[in-house]
Amino acid sequence: MAGYVIHLAVGEEYIRNFPGKISNYESFIEGIVAPDDVKDKSLTHYGPKSSEVNLKAFFKDRDIEDDFNKGYFVHLVTDYLFYNKFLDVFSKDIYEDYDILNKLLEEEFKVKIPEKVKDKVFYKEGKTHILDFEKTKDFIIETAKYDLEDIKKAVLKNDENWLKIKKLKHI
Repeated sequence: MAGYVIHLAVGEEYIRNFPGKISNYESFIEGIVAPDDVKDKSLTHYGPKSSEVNLKAFFKDRDIEDDFNKGYFVHLVTDYLFYNKFLDVFSKDIYEDYDILNKLLEEEFKVKIPEKVKDKVFYKEGKTHILDFEKTKDFIIETAKYDLEDIKKAVLKNDENWLKIKKLKHI
């Protein structure tokens, strides 16, 4: 899973890129954090694990008609792109990288951390191992440019760009 701050930053950028698409900000943000605010993330990510998101299975269960589900889908799209298009390798060091980048990304994207996840967002100083601030920032900006309806159409038409899972090299 991408860290909470990355997910929330994508959400903030999505709102800026698609004015008028979200009418209930709080519900949208709650949808963004919901898939990771559980014990078993495989259930909320519709795959064997959170890094193997099944976007098509989401539409068997839900749709993107309300702001909560739009936020939820933004979360899943972010994870899908993060693991299948952005990362090349995976290491447990990534969790420390989230903690190192959190403050910078919060400031850059004007992220507000919801009360329900404040105890799960941490801050550290240091040098990152897997993630780079500029590349992560670009990832957030690019991810937030996708129109959810366009992704939905592609997924339901079995577009491999949204369905194929890439196996990451673990280091």
